[in-house]
Amino acid sequence: MNELRHALDDIAAIRGQMARAAEFRGYGPAALAATALLAVAAALLQPRVAPDPLRDPAAYGWWWGGAAAVAACLIAAEAIARSRRLHAGLADDMIRAALEQFLPAAVAGFAATFALIGWAPQHAALLPGLWQIIFSLGVFSTCRILPRPLQWVGVWYLATGLIALAAADRALAPWMMGGPFAVGQALAAALLFSISKHAGDSDAEASA
Repeated sequence: MNELRHALDDIAAIRGQMARAAEFRGYGPAALAATALLAVAAALLQPRVAPDPLRDPAAYGWWWGGAAAVAACLIAAEAIARSRRLHAGLADDMIRAALEQFLPAAVAGFAATFALIGWAPQHAALLPGLWQIIFSLGVFSTCRILPRPLQWVGVWYLATGLIALAAADRALAPWMMGGPFAVGQALAAALLFSISKHAGDSDAEASA
């Protein structure tokens, strides 16, 4: 019985190593393009939902936090569907590996939001810059199992995050969040579309 358990543990460990070493193809351009449009919509509606974010940073945080949650659900739904189609038996391990790469950044973003809005609302203008920089770190971390060109998405968010930090009170303007995320997600979608199209052409040539 112990030998069987050890054998199963070894198999699980091997599968985990394979999942971390293989390129994750679960992220697709459709969901990322949808999140770009979501960022535009959130920026357009922010003046109605959080008209004075400096005085009410909680409304601003809830609004963009909600938009981020919807975006995460869209990306996760497509990632699960694509992984089950493209990674077959390794799908669950690949999804778990991708989640492990990005989860620390997501937790850090939530903690920073809670800390600033809860205990230092006077510094809420730092939120857009921090969100974008933390997101860039998540992208860089996940790029270890993603196609190399997606590193440019991390570079984009790092640059826009630094600009937002330098923008002082203007950082809470709708397009200081909506603009960078719309462009960044659209860039990621375009890169993935190009990569998947090239991979599809290569597969077709190989099968021919």
